[in-house]
Amino acid sequence: MTPEQSPLGKASSYTEQYDATLLFPIPRIGAREQIGIGAQLPFFGTDIWNAYELSWLNARGKPQIAIATFFIPADSPNIVESKSFKLYLGSFAQTKFDSADEVRDVLKRDVSAASGASVSVKLDQPGAFGKIAFEEFDGLSIDRLDLDAEVYHPDPTLLNAAHEESPVEETLVSNLLKSNCPVTGQPDWGSVQIHYVGPQIDQAGLLRYIISFRNHTGFHEQCAERIFMDILRECKPDRLAVYARYTRRGGLDINPFRTNFNMPMPDNARLARQ
Repeated sequence: MTPEQSPLGKASSYTEQYDATLLFPIPRIGAREQIGIGAQLPFFGTDIWNAYELSWLNARGKPQIAIATFFIPADSPNIVESKSFKLYLGSFAQTKFDSADEVRDVLKRDVSAASGASVSVKLDQPGAFGKIAFEEFDGLSIDRLDLDAEVYHPDPTLLNAAHEESPVEETLVSNLLKSNCPVTGQPDWGSVQIHYVGPQIDQAGLLRYIISFRNHTGFHEQCAERIFMDILRECKPDRLAVYARYTRRGGLDINPFRTNFNMPMPDNARLARQ
């Protein structure tokens, strides 16, 4: 159950016959312990996965296509390794199903079993493709700042806030998030939205902190949780929400959302880069 044991970064044989055993779960606990998260989670939220390369055969053998969206609870014990997810979805290609509802039910059952929690699944078929929303993050872009950056591994000491001044509520966004796959070293490109209530966060320090992930290795979900925890500890907001959206790789994009207060769930609108 470690990334090294997964299919990630290895030559793979592709099957087009349905095979649920291809899904490879990785426990969240190890990465969480490294950043000081215990059994009592300081946040709740979800990981939103969008799968753009899903196809199967109907009962008469005609290919069907859909975009699948998975909502995996942040308190699930496992994440699912992304290459195994792709191999699993690819196994539907030459498999007959009676209906899209049957496909959705199978996806829900299998991904729920792998993640260890109840997963919601939504299928958009071609007639709905034109209704999929595109929009950019709301908030003030900190990428506008003209500054020097020299740190390329996560450094929470770059963060600071005006603790002696009145609290503020604001939303800050950046498109300069980059991290790397912990097994293959491939780059993962992302955007991040940070909404908080509390001491005003120094924007230059926050941007340098986000840039500091540039040579960091970690799965998408783990990077989002590290950002959440570092801001929570260093800036001490009363309320905090972190939402990261990564560009797709292998037909999948992964979008972790973490918050410590009740707010509407993100609408899963696709960013232009996705």
